[in-house]
Amino acid sequence: MTELNYLAVVAAAVVAFLLSTVWYIGFGTRLAKLADAYATEERPPAWMMMAELLRGALVAVVLAWLTGKVDATGWIEALRLACVLWIGFPVVLLAGSVLHEKVPWRLAAIHAGDWLVKLAAITVIVGTWR
Repeated sequence: MTELNYLAVVAAAVVAFLLSTVWYIGFGTRLAKLADAYATEERPPAWMMMAELLRGALVAVVLAWLTGKVDATGWIEALRLACVLWIGFPVVLLAGSVLHEKVPWRLAAIHAGDWLVKLAAITVIVGTWR
């Protein structure tokens, strides 16, 4: 079994949270036009921010384990893995929401970009910080 660097996992989760926060702030006006859920200017409740940190930590644990299994320990290998995972999971899932649930493609593209940034950051951190 691959040994996990829990400090790297925590750091990756925090970095992903911060990057995602900046991402969605940057797209705030566009998001408000695309979905009612983003139309409010209220700050998310603390429990929601903690849930996002937990989600990031879970993704970081999985990616820490996976980078060890596929030996993606350099930053180039980690980025390559992140891109493959991004195409295989968030892009495919978000495309399904566009096709079947009529989610606006621009909204899905914003979410897909967020996932690309998060997966790249998490995978590089947990893949190279051993």
